[in-house]
Amino acid sequence: MKKVIASRDAPGAVGPYSQAISAGGFLFCAGQIPLDPQTGELAGEGIRLQAARSLENLGAVLKANGMGFSHVVKTTVFLIDLADFAAMNEVYATYFPELPPARSTIQVSALPRGSRIEIEAIAAEEASHD
Repeated sequence: MKKVIASRDAPGAVGPYSQAISAGGFLFCAGQIPLDPQTGELAGEGIRLQAARSLENLGAVLKANGMGFSHVVKTTVFLIDLADFAAMNEVYATYFPELPPARSTIQVSALPRGSRIEIEAIAAEEASHD
């Protein structure tokens, strides 16, 4: 059975999709861009601020399902410029200090709202090492 997961602490879906779907012990999280959920505005222009806000938004969706970053088993990071890779990695590493998930990082030509980054994730209930 699938269940829709939503958090008011992350930007709401702006189309026909859910923030996340829980199914079969996994949580499939839609990509999060660096929108401030209170203002709807981008969290600055720099990649470090945008990466942190995207991860905070992802964390809010995980929390809405009783999970945290330690439950994440796979992420996909979309960047509009791979020159941002090292700076993104610095921020990303602070959210996954131990046993980081598998990850793909892809350069894309554009992202919604002029964002420099989008991050999606898959989390597993039994993956936590807290």
